[in-house]
Amino acid sequence: MNMIVAYDIANPRRLVRIARIMKDYGRRVQKSVFEVDLTESRFQEMKRRAERTMNLGEDGVKYFPLCGRCSEILVVLGQGAP
Repeated sequence: MNMIVAYDIANPRRLVRIARIMKDYGRRVQKSVFEVDLTESRFQEMKRRAERTMNLGEDGVKYFPLCGRCSEILVVLGQGAP
């Protein structure tokens, strides 16, 4: 499962923890954006870890799945080749 993960975390300590979690599963492409390619079970694991770390009332994490066709037509300008 290929996806983009973007997050907005209110507390600096939680922000660092979430970034470390995402680094365990994917590649950072911007400050709060990661590309990941995971099995369903690894995705569920990553999601559980993020949920345990974040404050659901203050923070947000969004998972954007990319279909196979979407991945094939990805356009990158400048740095950040897939």
